[in-house]
Amino acid sequence: MESNGTSIFRFAAKLLFQFRVEDASGSNTMRTCEERILVLRAADAWGALAEARRRGDAGQHSYANNDGAMVHFEFVGVLDLLHLGVECEEDEVWYDIVRRKLPMERAGDIVPAEDQLNAIREWRSGAGG
Repeated sequence: MESNGTSIFRFAAKLLFQFRVEDASGSNTMRTCEERILVLRAADAWGALAEARRRGDAGQHSYANNDGAMVHFEFVGVLDLLHLGVECEEDEVWYDIVRRKLPMERAGDIVPAEDQLNAIREWRSGAGG
């Protein structure tokens, strides 16, 4: 709670960005995308959404790649916004409820091997911590 008595809540926003490459022939159709998760604190969901959009807009930039083509890193929008309430521990920043066909039976296909997780790969390569 803020000093003025306003409650502040925790939210997680999933933002979508695209890398749009523009050269003499135009822009690419198939684009590499980034899904970024932000943890936000706001008085309500609308405040969190506004902050997520502000952060997305601020994250945009352009640069010339090695081939001289312009690469535009563009904010596409907010894919989801979650209120991280009592069901979410302080160290949890995201959850998703989805329907999957036979998830336990297909766990080997769905869940990556531990050595494929980004943080594990970084620590093993000496780049982590």
